[in-house]
Amino acid sequence: MKSLRALLPVLAGLMMIAAALPACTNFLISKGASADGSTMITYSADSHELYGDIAYLPAAVYPEGAWMDVIEGDTGKYLGRIPQARQTYAVVGLMNEFQVALGETTYGGRDELSEGPAGIVDYVTLMQLALQRGKTAREAIQVMGDIVAQYGYASEGETFSISDPNEVWIMDLIGKGKGAKGAVWVARRVPDGYISGHANQARIRQFPLKDPANCLYAPDVITFAREKKWFTGKDEEFSFMDTYSPANFSALRFCEARVWCMFNRAAPSLKLPTAYIMGDTKAEPLPLWIKPDKKLTVHDVMQLMRDHYEGTPMDMTQDVGAGPFVLPYRWRPMEWKVDGKTYIHERAVSTQQTGYSFVAQGRSWLPGPIGGIFWFGVDDTFTTVYMPMYCGIQAVPKPFAKGTADFSAFSWDSGFWVFNFVANWAYTRYKDMIQDIQPVQWQLEGKFLAETPEIEKAAMDLYKRSPQQARDYLTAYSVKQGDETYARWKKLGEFLLWKYIDGNVRDSQGHVTHPEAPQEWYKRILKETGDRYLEPPKEEKKP
Repeated sequence: MKSLRALLPVLAGLMMIAAALPACTNFLISKGASADGSTMITYSADSHELYGDIAYLPAAVYPEGAWMDVIEGDTGKYLGRIPQARQTYAVVGLMNEFQVALGETTYGGRDELSEGPAGIVDYVTLMQLALQRGKTAREAIQVMGDIVAQYGYASEGETFSISDPNEVWIMDLIGKGKGAKGAVWVARRVPDGYISGHANQARIRQFPLKDPANCLYAPDVITFAREKKWFTGKDEEFSFMDTYSPANFSALRFCEARVWCMFNRAAPSLKLPTAYIMGDTKAEPLPLWIKPDKKLTVHDVMQLMRDHYEGTPMDMTQDVGAGPFVLPYRWRPMEWKVDGKTYIHERAVSTQQTGYSFVAQGRSWLPGPIGGIFWFGVDDTFTTVYMPMYCGIQAVPKPFAKGTADFSAFSWDSGFWVFNFVANWAYTRYKDMIQDIQPVQWQLEGKFLAETPEIEKAAMDLYKRSPQQARDYLTAYSVKQGDETYARWKKLGEFLLWKYIDGNVRDSQGHVTHPEAPQEWYKRILKETGDRYLEPPKEEKKP
């Protein structure tokens, strides 16, 4: 048995991968909304200072009376100590060996509640404790509720996605403010056949008070609001979001808009209006969940994570900011001023500052170590590759492992830095380079998806004889896919540098060409510069 002290560095490393910071995106797909009966949740951990890697924390047994230090995931600050569980479960990234997965987005909430709550458990630690101690989504929610009640909460408002092979839940939680211990929260099960999402704004409004099969909540979630004089109506009228995290223009345009884009792509037949997500707080709000037009495959869900509002009123490729190469990204700051007026850039699901993202897939008809796949990718979701990390594995690919590199310096040994190299080089001539990147992305992900039936059949044959042999087999497979993806992406980066060096474009025979920019871009230059660049007509030679 490993000592607690020996495991602390591993736990701290695992918590740091979850330190997504504000501006993340989660989508939730119930069992009945998926094509094969899987449950799925997604998560993009978006921060300009987040290094993307994946950690493995083995299961452990601790002596009675053992304690664990709580290290804040975002800062590394020591917060306190809580009793350690006698038994903890293995965790790969943010999915445990029982196919329980967790994601989050930070929403802050009322200023009175986000400042200095008297707790010692931050949201990152809370997620890890739920994964280490919960065999189902319901158990994970109960773990989280019990911990914040007993030890207090030490972060801003958070919305969590919690899934197991059978159920998917969305949970809003926020602390009680300066000097106050505990937190108020509510969790709702996404109905079978429906999908949901959240993106840095609390989403649960009214909720059933006597339906424990589908709704769980803190005992004082309503009475606390009454004590603060924030709510005076009937209990059944109480809205968590409107009370604890009222929406403003930024919450709608930067946050709820990302949920809308997912709903719009999954169910275009609904023709969801845009007034609300364009910033009108008086408009009809988005529903908490919708039914998709068709059941979603895991590949469909991966594609939902790749979005720049294409084809919508917020399409980031349609204005001058996209430049001559139709770049669907805008560099920070998101808010900017001209002549005393404030303007914004859109905040899409796919964004340059993603540290890592995942699609966690749970399948009830397979044993835990085989049924759960943590589809993991680093950097921008639009140019990442989702690699299959089975939840029963006991090691992770070195290029993506904790400790291989970090955010402080570039390293060719790091999958995160290699993917960033490809993406950032592509940003310089996006409309052309993305045509070279996507076929490799599709080739790799298509291969992984096509292989899963065969891989899982072999794993099941081994599992019947020895679960450990199945774990060993899946570990070797997942590590190999990660290693090969890293190598292939590094080769892609070398190819892109060769093909597009110095503003050139090599053709299929390797010859240097100089294709023109789009006519629309030239017209924009002329609109600003007039005849400054006009070349006079060439004089005809006299005979």
